[in-house]
Amino acid sequence: MKNSTLNRGLPAGNPIANIFVIVVGALVIGVSVVLGFVAFVVLGSILVVLAGVVGLRLWWFNRKLRRQAPNNQSNNQGSHQRRDQGGSGGVIEGEYQVLDDRRDGRGPDEPGA
Repeated sequence: MKNSTLNRGLPAGNPIANIFVIVVGALVIGVSVVLGFVAFVVLGSILVVLAGVVGLRLWWFNRKLRRQAPNNQSNNQGSHQRRDQGGSGGVIEGEYQVLDDRRDGRGPDEPGA
């Protein structure tokens, strides 16, 4: 038991095998660092491109909204023009009439309703 805990050195007593293990370990560590850096650069590039696309889309959308803002103000003053043109506004105006007013206290499931 003491031998296994005290012998933490190189795995073999052969100096050529020890050098081989050191060289291979250094190469594996170097390749891992290089591949990690490449993966970091690739993922960073993807994030930068996505951020650019989102930023461009937001800029374009805000620009489009700013162009429509003066048109909305002028159309609010001349609402008759919009009705005549059959515009595609977001507000629909109309009237409604209540057909069944339940003021007599009966609910919809009670008899006589």
